[in-house]
Amino acid sequence: MRRAVCPGSFDPITNGHLDIIERASKLYDVVHVVVAINPNKKGMFSVDERIALIEETTAQCGNVVVESHQGLLVDYCRERGIPAIIKGLRAVSDFDYELQMAQMNHGLTGVETLFVPTSPTYSFLSSSLVKEVAAYGGDVSHLLPEPVHRQLLVRIAEQKAQA
Repeated sequence: MRRAVCPGSFDPITNGHLDIIERASKLYDVVHVVVAINPNKKGMFSVDERIALIEETTAQCGNVVVESHQGLLVDYCRERGIPAIIKGLRAVSDFDYELQMAQMNHGLTGVETLFVPTSPTYSFLSSSLVKEVAAYGGDVSHLLPEPVHRQLLVRIAEQKAQA
């Protein structure tokens, strides 16, 4: 069985993330989407909320498993016998960082990293940018799966009410 990992913080998952996951799901029998836990970062959405949103938006793939992981991604891969990591690349600047990470991961455990170019439609897209634009009232509905957009608007309204 061919398996791969698509890691990220997914705070929240965007159409760019979804594009890479869907493409990977056509190439692999099982795609593990791993929500990376960074205790030093406070996300807009909890890890459990991110997992639920990813599960909802990838359900049509039929071969996506969503989990969280804290620690080295290669440890997650080694524990589950997963030989490949799939990473989307938006620009040359992504490649510089991701190449170093891929070389480190391969050196640690032999896990391969495959780079998938992001669709030009989403080459500028990041979760941080989407959250910032939405917080200022910009329309980001075309950049997010509908359930994610709905939850983002709810969360922004909650944050404004608390301020």
